[in-house]
Amino acid sequence: MEYSKKPGKYYVDSRPEMQALLPTKAKKILDVGCGQGAMSAELKKQKEIEAWGIEFMEDEAKMAEKRLDTVINSKLEDAIELLPDDYFDAIYLNDVLEHLAYPEDALKKIKTKLNENGVIISSIPNIRSHKVITRFIFQGDWKYQKSGVMDYTHLRFFTSKSIKRMYEDNGFEIIEHFGINKSKSLMPYVYNIVLLCTALDCFYPQFATIARKSA
Repeated sequence: MEYSKKPGKYYVDSRPEMQALLPTKAKKILDVGCGQGAMSAELKKQKEIEAWGIEFMEDEAKMAEKRLDTVINSKLEDAIELLPDDYFDAIYLNDVLEHLAYPEDALKKIKTKLNENGVIISSIPNIRSHKVITRFIFQGDWKYQKSGVMDYTHLRFFTSKSIKRMYEDNGFEIIEHFGINKSKSLMPYVYNIVLLCTALDCFYPQFATIARKSA
């Protein structure tokens, strides 16, 4: 696969809505796709934590190295074997799994890097969000974009239900799962009336999940 650089904001977003999900007692975290390290750098300011990052883009990885304790400049698939086993309290996968051809394999492998009480924290785009529904159902169009749910670099597409199934089928127990960055548009209400359904998930462009290794 050919990788190209994303818009600048992609690498510097501190993701406060995801920062808030870090367990209180977490001391060692891994931020996969860390960009310039903005999110984990903010967490280091707030808490006494050791923060690792994985970032494929070389320039962004160099920036992250100035902010985080350890940064691996590599694809996730190649970086996993370089990580210590049973080590991390939390592993962030913010907008990562949809870029992988085999996200299930990545989850199985990275699970071994969590300690006994460790958790995976992820955000994944929702293909049932109202903007996608508008184009697909009402306009008959499947159009890729530079960013967002229909990012042209996405290899896999998910709904709330399929996200949960992916975790559960690969040895995880879901602690929390909910929509984030809710749309302020009135269109989801219109869809629910027109389609005679209660598709509450179409309000959300992403779903956040917190999961731990199942017993």
